[in-house]
Amino acid sequence: MTSADERPPEDINADLGFGSVVTRESRRRLLNRDGSFNVRREGLNLWQTLSLYHYFVTISWPKFLAWVVGVYAAANVLFALAYLACGDRALTGFEGVSPGQRFLIALFFSVETISTIGYGNIAPLNSSADVLVTVEALVGLLGFGVAAGVMFARFSRPTARVVFSRNAVIAPYRGITAFMFRIVNQNKSELVDVQAHVLLARRKQGGSSLEREFIRLKLERDRVVFFPLSWTVVHPIDQSSPLWGSSEKDVGVCDSEFLIRLSGFDETSSQTVHTRSSYKGSEVIWGARFTNMFNPPRPDGTISIDIRKLHEIERVAMERSTLSDVPHRPM
Repeated sequence: MTSADERPPEDINADLGFGSVVTRESRRRLLNRDGSFNVRREGLNLWQTLSLYHYFVTISWPKFLAWVVGVYAAANVLFALAYLACGDRALTGFEGVSPGQRFLIALFFSVETISTIGYGNIAPLNSSADVLVTVEALVGLLGFGVAAGVMFARFSRPTARVVFSRNAVIAPYRGITAFMFRIVNQNKSELVDVQAHVLLARRKQGGSSLEREFIRLKLERDRVVFFPLSWTVVHPIDQSSPLWGSSEKDVGVCDSEFLIRLSGFDETSSQTVHTRSSYKGSEVIWGARFTNMFNPPRPDGTISIDIRKLHEIERVAMERSTLSDVPHRPM
């Protein structure tokens, strides 16, 4: 038994940047399935936390287009009301018509002004309307410039649309047992030199310590040069594995979480892309393996996979000899 002075110093980078407080106090998963982190930053005012550029670049396309249409419509309605407030002789065509028709005239004139179309059938008639036209033209130029810039950023921003299997599995593998999950590339663009890093985060057992430890899992293959179809990432559970001799109950008791980071080179954007995900112990199915995704070869010899089968598994028998060759021990 070694004394406290003889113990090897702990690696200050072992917590991956979460910090000792998060690793000790957090009762939720550290990394969500979509790659986001379960931490919150408080104490900043609204303007310090507001990042409209980041929000509009990262939201989904339907939400982004809904924002563009909504802001465009709201701006035209507001300027139409402003033209109505300039008086009955603010625009040509205002005289002798109902308030509803007057609003429609102002609305269509606002659309022509903010988009710099200018058909010429409606024109401002007083100085208040002239000033409002100047303001609206400037707002239109700035607004379309911002929208075009965000659109370009969204199109040019490389993303790794890698889909992870819904569950990871632990199953017999080459005479032992292995932890496995499966991924496919959803993009038509090719990823090359794809690297996988898998770490096990679990609570330390023994004594009163509830801190987490982070252990890098050795993979059978941590890199593939080409990634045209699917890839089953495998961690063999041999005597060097932290899962050696552990049971499904042990994984749950220790609040285990498998943290995954993938990186690869996207040939279309010529940039390196990254993606993250994780599996909690409850999302790991013991005694199961993934079903075959490959379709029968076509007459021309082309190989294909059915991505709809990415999440499909089948049960297999788990013999005691495949779990370990040593008596059961807690994690």
